[in-house]
Amino acid sequence: MEFTMDREKIEKAILEKSKEGKLPCALCFEIAEDFGISKREMGKILNEIKVKISQCQLGCFE
Repeated sequence: MEFTMDREKIEKAILEKSKEGKLPCALCFEIAEDFGISKREMGKILNEIKVKISQCQLGCFE
């Protein structure tokens, strides 16, 4: 995904909903769906902006 206005909006949504650099898994899924991106793409964005997943629905991340 190249850097676009959508990317800026996605990052803004992530940062607004994250707390202490963490975002619950369910919110990650919700944001990805809202912006029409894959969960894999969401993961890449989270890694790039250094936001960690919390409360993982699979139990992988605390």
